[in-house]
Amino acid sequence: MTAFPTVTIRSISDVVTKGTTPTSLGRAFVSSGVRFIKVETIATDGKYLPDKVAYIDASTHGLLRRSQLKQDDILFSIAGALGRTAIVDSSWLPANTNQAFAIIRPSKRSGIDPRYLLWALRSQAIERHIAGINVQAAQANLSLEQVRDFEIPLPDIETQKVISDALDDADNLATTLKSLIAKKQAIKQGTVQQLLTGQTRLPGFDEPWRNVLLGDHVSYVKTVALSRAQLDTTSPLRYLHYGDIHTRSSVHIEADKEDMPRAARSIAGSAGRLQVGDVVFADASEDPDGVGKSVEISSVPLEGVVPGLHTIAARFDKAVLADGFKGYLQFIPAFRDSLLRLAAGTKVLATTRSYISSIRLSLPSVVEQRAIAEVLIDSDKEVDLLRTTLAKATSTRQGMMQELLTGHARLGSAEAKA
Repeated sequence: MTAFPTVTIRSISDVVTKGTTPTSLGRAFVSSGVRFIKVETIATDGKYLPDKVAYIDASTHGLLRRSQLKQDDILFSIAGALGRTAIVDSSWLPANTNQAFAIIRPSKRSGIDPRYLLWALRSQAIERHIAGINVQAAQANLSLEQVRDFEIPLPDIETQKVISDALDDADNLATTLKSLIAKKQAIKQGTVQQLLTGQTRLPGFDEPWRNVLLGDHVSYVKTVALSRAQLDTTSPLRYLHYGDIHTRSSVHIEADKEDMPRAARSIAGSAGRLQVGDVVFADASEDPDGVGKSVEISSVPLEGVVPGLHTIAARFDKAVLADGFKGYLQFIPAFRDSLLRLAAGTKVLATTRSYISSIRLSLPSVVEQRAIAEVLIDSDKEVDLLRTTLAKATSTRQGMMQELLTGHARLGSAEAKA
């Protein structure tokens, strides 16, 4: 329920329309000219991605008159990724778009702030409405008529501006955090490459690195292949699934603290128990970026943790590979390149025990490895802290949207007026 009166998009808009694809009219995209906005031009958070823009010539833009964009138009995706929204900035113009976006042009007579309309269209109420429509549809599409019938709360213009300012500020904080995370990750990536290849040495280390055949210093832990359907949330025994390796950002896992799938001993009891320092690789990837993806076990619960479906659990000699350092093996260029070369020609890029054992690496002493790991772990912690802050900021913004757009909470002059 909302404390504000509601209106339809139809009633507060001069135009609700969409464009078309130039090629359907016999026109081609060009290398420069008038910007042509596609769904992929707008990120999921509504940010404009200039490197994802296509272009049409002025003649085609003139032909596509109906979908010529104006400042403060709202774009709302109605095909594919539904509900992606953006407000057209003057710096984009001249610009056009295709049939994947509804173009909503708010009426100046309606007393609606375009920024407020943008946030109202991002609300949970609209998300739920779209989900309800989608359940009944075979294809992820919305019609313009359905968009016109959307209902949104409409407070007075002063309240709209207060709400928009607050949500813009919350959004800007999230954007700043995302940018900072990207910068930290870029710095970290450079540091990783420099330290793991020996191009940069930490102070106090100058001993030459030695060549090591991994197969001379590794044993493998028995895995157990269980599907997600066979796992549960209550059994004491933890289970490390390959899918959870692929989706992790951290290269270390504290199995005694993290929320992990569980497996009954009756079906997983034959698997080997993982120990601190073991490295668990996903044994298959559909794309090169996932080859060699792995996690190092940093801690284990008393009840135990076992390696699961499509994994390879490697136990390296601690006198050759230091705990903490092993999680970064996947980022050593020689290691990744070797796995990619060995997996070449297969439909799914596989990693096997024999592949891992056959790899030769130039490695520093265990003492230097520990020092390198300490630097990289500290860098990872910085990024993880920023990610946690971003998650909290995003959650706060979502809560603000729910409370402010329904009128359940008021801010500043809007509160005084209420």
